[in-house]
Amino acid sequence: MKNAASFAARILTAIAIAAVVAFAQYWIWQQLNRSTEFIGTNQSIKGFAYNGFQRDQSPLKGTYPTRAELASDLDLLGRYSDGLRTYGVNDLPELLGLAGERDMLVTAGAWIDARPDSNAREVSGLIEAARKMRHVERVMVGNEAILRGDVTVDELIVYLDEVRKAIRKPVSTAEPWHVWLRYPELAKHVDYITVHLLPYHEGLPVDKAVEYAFQRYDEVARAHPRKKIVVGEVGWPSRGPTIDAAIPSLDNQARFVREFLAHPRTARIDYFLMEAIDQPWKVDVEGWAGPYWGMFNADREAKYQLEGLVERDPYWSQKASNAAALAFIPMMLAAFFLPGWSVGGRLFLAALIQACISTLIIGINVPVEYYLTQRDLIGLVLLISATCMTAAVLLSHGFEFGEVLFKKKWARRFTPLPPHPPEQQPFVSIHLACYNEPPEMVIATIDSLAEMNYQNFEVLILDNNTRDEALWKPLERRCAELGPRFRFFHLANWPGFKAGALNYGLKVTDPRAEVVGVVDADYVVDPDWLACLVPHFDQPQVAVVQAPQAHRDWEGQPFKRMCNWEFDGFFRIGMHHRNERNALIQHGTMTMVRRRALEEVGGWSEWCICEDTELGLRLIEKGYDTRYIDHILGRGLTPSGFAAIKSQRFRWAFGAMQILKAHLPHMIGRSTLNLAQRYHFLTGWFAWLGDALQLVFAFGSLLWTLGILLFPKAFGLPVVSLALPIFGFMIFKAALGPILYRRTMDCPWKDILGASILSVGLAHAIARGVFAGLVKKKGVFVVTPKGWRGGGALAFFNPIREEIGMLVALLMGAATLVAQRGAANLETQLWVGILCLQCIPYIAAILCQVAAYMPERGAAAGETAAA
Repeated sequence: MKNAASFAARILTAIAIAAVVAFAQYWIWQQLNRSTEFIGTNQSIKGFAYNGFQRDQSPLKGTYPTRAELASDLDLLGRYSDGLRTYGVNDLPELLGLAGERDMLVTAGAWIDARPDSNAREVSGLIEAARKMRHVERVMVGNEAILRGDVTVDELIVYLDEVRKAIRKPVSTAEPWHVWLRYPELAKHVDYITVHLLPYHEGLPVDKAVEYAFQRYDEVARAHPRKKIVVGEVGWPSRGPTIDAAIPSLDNQARFVREFLAHPRTARIDYFLMEAIDQPWKVDVEGWAGPYWGMFNADREAKYQLEGLVERDPYWSQKASNAAALAFIPMMLAAFFLPGWSVGGRLFLAALIQACISTLIIGINVPVEYYLTQRDLIGLVLLISATCMTAAVLLSHGFEFGEVLFKKKWARRFTPLPPHPPEQQPFVSIHLACYNEPPEMVIATIDSLAEMNYQNFEVLILDNNTRDEALWKPLERRCAELGPRFRFFHLANWPGFKAGALNYGLKVTDPRAEVVGVVDADYVVDPDWLACLVPHFDQPQVAVVQAPQAHRDWEGQPFKRMCNWEFDGFFRIGMHHRNERNALIQHGTMTMVRRRALEEVGGWSEWCICEDTELGLRLIEKGYDTRYIDHILGRGLTPSGFAAIKSQRFRWAFGAMQILKAHLPHMIGRSTLNLAQRYHFLTGWFAWLGDALQLVFAFGSLLWTLGILLFPKAFGLPVVSLALPIFGFMIFKAALGPILYRRTMDCPWKDILGASILSVGLAHAIARGVFAGLVKKKGVFVVTPKGWRGGGALAFFNPIREEIGMLVALLMGAATLVAQRGAANLETQLWVGILCLQCIPYIAAILCQVAAYMPERGAAAGETAAA
């Protein structure tokens, strides 16, 4: 009964947590899309500017609406107005006749461009229609032809005069207000003036746009007092780029149209609302805003009403409901299966799940709200895929973050154990592999092993492929001095890198050995290393006991401090997270392996350059237990410089991809791995995959920026609703590390900053390692230098030349975009912000290289004293 009550309480708590987050996100959607009430009007619309192309039709591609489609459009528009303005004669030859059948008054247009033959046909067709059709009350020869530069004023006057001579109906041409002011001679060749008043293009805020439009109307009227003025186009787009203070949105479009229709002067002028129906094809001609001027969308649905409340996003409720429904089960399961977390922690993780799914819903709905070309759809699919991967990386980080901060108690927290009496100590064989290492460094490690408080052990020094006798002969002599417990092996032309040397060591290990310990050549171990950790092997299922990597002699040099704390973060945070579910990442130093288990799985893998991690995974797949003891029992040297640690991380990322490719069938198919272990080994490298994704984003952003600059009509700035979540994700991910460091480690803020800079600065090297590991089958094991740094005049720049190139490209793209587009509109600010955020890893890499060249404080003080 008690168990049933506990289970029911967990279920109810999980449901409550999911429900709270779901309702909270619905409320946020509601607040962001609150309905607005603008002035309403019951006036009919005098006329629509009309193009009849359907969603997937375009005159540029030679696809045109049928007679039935045109008739359906005119029936729809006839409910709101009996006036129509057209733009051409020959593209839609049945349009004028259909309008006449419905008693609509038409201002017919002839399309004038840079093609004389086409212009002649348009003019001829317009003259014929005006003569035959009584409902054509006036005509327009050309639409913004001078503004586009298709014809000169003199060339257009020739067409105007030709039409005026041929018909008795009023003739004009349509141009924006400033063209009529600039070319007053044009007015002498028209019977009335057709002016376009589109304040959006001039960057006016919507609340001032209607009055501004009438001001420009009055300017044209004063300049041409004897001419009747017709407003050929007046309106506001529902989508598009922000131009200065002009923000295109559905509510702003409804506001402008309502205020214009309700204005006291509107009833006294002739106008055509721009426009009747959205025309997606115009994106190739007018840019991003071109398709979104219609009162009806391309599916012939009203985008807003002329009275009542206006919703910024009519679909927000459906989106919010779908997001809540999709996230509810994952949120509930996360809350149910994490009873060890505090309620606040489970709310945090549920909110993160909800945020990721809400962002995905926004992306999926983009085709509903925007008219996308095939190129746009491909870009959207890639963007949604990238968003999914970003969300996966973020969720994996969030889970680790939450477990460290909100877990009440670790279930698998192992500590050093009391040592065995000497007569009960299992025999341990310690293997030290080295290659081209400074002999004094290796001898320090050997001497520390000789001082251990343990009786039954041997040490095998496995020098593989070091050619210089000056490097390996001193090691051989030191082993001889320490006696038979220390055996030295020089392996010339030995295959398999470090794994090959360790496999050789396994063959020559003392038959009494029950445990194999591995230590790096630069580590000085604690005398109690074996004594306090070997007792864990009393449990027969234990195959690996891992102590953390740690460093010495790092306090006095800035880059070494960065390395120490950056390494320390993983061992203080990430290893506990994985150890909790027996999904340990085994490391190649300060580790011990049960010999029988090691031989059972075939030894060290020579095909993988991260043989330690791969071995740990194979042992876990065999059902063995692995244990992490967070107790420092040995300290090594930090990498010698930024180039060295870049080489190390490249190798680790390359090896991780080798492991992922080789073990993927076991992670997703049939194996002894449980669900939690599969999760950790699939998501454990998400941080590095995230770095690879960041490099893809950086290149993609550069290419897209180039497209914006060279082909502005084909490449638009990002959709704000998509860019903002990505922007937020990047900032949130950057904040996780410092928060965890501050909460879990005794680390000053300056060192948290240094560790964060190093972690971010390695992103480019890790990304290269990821891609190389995915593409290549074999890698080369490169030893991480610990005691020297390269010289030369350009040595400083060599390790970071790629990062400098990427930084310069991103900054140039941002600067050029601001110079071309200005920095006033939100889309430009967002895109420049994203470009600048992507500069951070490359700036961090430069800072790391600067730190690596700073002198040791102790060394500097010594030099000063000597002087």
